[in-house]
Amino acid sequence: MIFHYIYITVVIILALMVFACLIRAVRGPRIADRLMAVNMMGTMVMVMISVLALMLNEGYLVDVCLIYAMISFLAVVVLSKVYIGIYTEKREETRNPDSNTKEGGNSDGNR
Repeated sequence: MIFHYIYITVVIILALMVFACLIRAVRGPRIADRLMAVNMMGTMVMVMISVLALMLNEGYLVDVCLIYAMISFLAVVVLSKVYIGIYTEKREETRNPDSNTKEGGNSDGNR
């Protein structure tokens, strides 16, 4: 019976931490902070599902947790790829600011 209260306490603490990560994901000053917050949220949700699986004695929740882990990992990889693409575009724009304004004119710059 004491384990039941410990499990509930752990789930409540993890829920508060997920909420704190959600705030960091929304207000993060950089994209990297937001990405890390999303990754931490996914990890904490997996731990919450695992604790619920222990508390309720349901084995299928562990399978749900594993599937959620794969989806969370895939989401972080996709978000990282998008972030790298945006970063590369911004870096190219700062290096070549004239490349977007010219649209196939003469080589001497006259149109």
